Amino acid sequence: MRGGRIAANLATLANALVGVGAIAYLLEGNPLWAMLLIVCGIGFDGLDGLLHRRSGAPESRFGRVADSVADAITFGLAPAMLVAVHTERAALWSPYATPLLAAGVLLVLLAWSRLVWFTLRAYHNPHFVGVPTPQTALGIVVAILLFDSPAFLGTRPLVVLGVAIVLAVAMVIPVPFPKIRRGSPLRGAMSLTGVALVLALLPLQFRPAPGSPLYLLAFGATLLALLGVATYYLAGPFTVPKPPVDPAGVVA
Repeated sequence: MRGGRIAANLATLANALVGVGAIAYLLEGNPLWAMLLIVCGIGFDGLDGLLHRRSGAPESRFGRVADSVADAITFGLAPAMLVAVHTERAALWSPYATPLLAAGVLLVLLAWSRLVWFTLRAYHNPHFVGVPTPQTALGIVVAILLFDSPAFLGTRPLVVLGVAIVLAVAMVIPVPFPKIRRGSPLRGAMSLTGVALVLALLPLQFRPAPGSPLYLLAFGATLLALLGVATYYLAGPFTVPKPPVDPAGVVA
């Protein structure tokens, strides 16, 4: 039991460290590596929960707080910086610097707010209320790939701005979203989304020329990831089981 808890805590630490690494790469002007590390963080976040459940250890306040702190870095601050910091084609982004910074601040504040609320009040719920931060991070990564770096669909600052605001607000809307665990109808789709983003981001580290096989592979994988993210946002609320209702019509 203790070994399983230690392993889960190490996965949480790995999540936080890759988030710090993503921020460092962004500050160095390498958003592609930053996005790859954010996706790796999502893998560590899932591994953390899996190891904890398999250990059979009781829920601990330390583990819950540590997990939220790691998520605040990797799925809050790092995606917000992806929205606010643009080192490629800087001349196209500079006229929108202030609204993009504001959108980044909104994104990180709402991400941290929902994480605090989850840690203190909602950790025991069988589902999320509002979109969880890892799925928000996936949405931001897909938007950056399509409209910033490498900009598969062209450089579109206003699209990135709009997507960031919508995804930020989606984190705090009172709509149920499922936890991705064994038995979840969307587990396969979200696993495929993570794999697709890795397949997209690894070839892009070599800066393939537009139209080359590696470039087309990355583009196709990004579109697949977009489909996976859209599936979670649009279908997720409908996969959350409704609470049972007793014969008197009262929700149990």
